[in-house]
Amino acid sequence: MMYVEEIISRLKKLYPKGYFQINRDPYYILISTVLSQRTRDEVTIPTTQKLFSVFDTPPKMANADADEIQELIRNVGFYRVKSHRLIEISRMLLDEYDGIVPDDINELVKLPGVGRKTANCVLTYAFDKDAIAVDTHVHRISNRMGLVKTTTPEETEIELGKVVEKEMWKDINGLMVLFGKSTCRPVSPKCDECIMNDICPKLI
Repeated sequence: MMYVEEIISRLKKLYPKGYFQINRDPYYILISTVLSQRTRDEVTIPTTQKLFSVFDTPPKMANADADEIQELIRNVGFYRVKSHRLIEISRMLLDEYDGIVPDDINELVKLPGVGRKTANCVLTYAFDKDAIAVDTHVHRISNRMGLVKTTTPEETEIELGKVVEKEMWKDINGLMVLFGKSTCRPVSPKCDECIMNDICPKLI
């Protein structure tokens, strides 16, 4: 088995349920992922649920007052900036996409505050498409494990696409996020108890 396939196989065994998403509605995933920028999942998930209990559609969000949104999302990072972005995204969806979240990365990245990572998360989790969403966990682990040698998440996305079979792309983000939060942490990684410690280039 190839090295990259071995890594993904071990992660799938470690996390058989994958990265669980409560709601796979494209609009919910899009807004949740925007909120997740610079924010932990433990904060993002309840905050998104709270927000959607009031503004759960593009028309409602587009017509909301920024102050109202700020009160609901106060716990996430950069909540003031994000409140305006959510309104702008919702208005753009209504004006240019008939209120429907596009399933194409070139269209998604046109939305305010949506970069490739956010767009690829939407493609992966909302539309079940083959895409590689590279966040800080994926970027760090891919370099630590020697899958790539890159300096930016954008480079990591490109290089992973070369070494990982396409049918595995959508597994990468969820598995590495879980692994990065629990074991292969940015500071004080738990190398002694890691399931990769016999193949990780940092340890052999």
